[in-house]
Amino acid sequence: MINYFSVLKRRKIPVAMTIAGSDPGGGAGLQSDIKTFAALEVYGYSVLTSVIAQSSSRVARVSPVSPALVSAQIEVLVEEARPVALKTGALASARIVRVVAHAITEFKLPAPVVDPVMIASSGVRLLERSAETALRDRLIPLARIVTPNAPEAAALTGVKIRDRESVREAARKIVAIGARAVLLKGGHLEDRAQATDIFYDGRDFVELTSARSAGGGAHGTGCVLSAAIAAYLARGDALEDAVRKAKKFLTAALSASCKIGRSRALLDQFASRR
Repeated sequence: MINYFSVLKRRKIPVAMTIAGSDPGGGAGLQSDIKTFAALEVYGYSVLTSVIAQSSSRVARVSPVSPALVSAQIEVLVEEARPVALKTGALASARIVRVVAHAITEFKLPAPVVDPVMIASSGVRLLERSAETALRDRLIPLARIVTPNAPEAAALTGVKIRDRESVREAARKIVAIGARAVLLKGGHLEDRAQATDIFYDGRDFVELTSARSAGGGAHGTGCVLSAAIAAYLARGDALEDAVRKAKKFLTAALSASCKIGRSRALLDQFASRR
């Protein structure tokens, strides 16, 4: 197991920031991001956007934090140390999206890894429908990379995603909005044996294929993937390398997933450290 503070003493550890909603079960959201950062030897700053009463299988209630408090959290952390990588998750409302986009510009924060979390797997909205326009118009143009699943990409672009060509069309449209790159996750497509994610940087398409995990996946995979990309960027990796390493990290976490009580499968971010 990693001795986290021995790493801190040995060398200057990079700082990454997550701006996301909570998951009191720890399987997704802000808590999962922090675990992912720690597993990859990155110190994590966390900015809370919404308090969410949820478990791995259901969302009971969502209460957004005030936009002013979101802004204050970012400001006070940046005063202490500037993060070298940034990711966003569930942002709850259009006002919070605008506040986050403004803070990124005002404080000259790194171009973010944008995980456009809209709807929980249980079907409950984690981003108000009215906020989708703000996400598309204000935050995605600032993004280093956007990591949507197929339904999220369809909502952002209007493309009905059925096959790999429609995935590529959606990826082109997201980059045309202003993002530097996109990783469109293929977990929702119909191939039962494999999941193929498509990475597009405005020039080339790269297909990243992995076998589907047995048992129907796990809770929080999108959060872990986007947080791992941010962590590898914080460590100095180039974007495509960060994406490839994050995919491997997620595969290892999936292979070691487990259940607690009646939970869905929960990822083990520290699996590759053992």
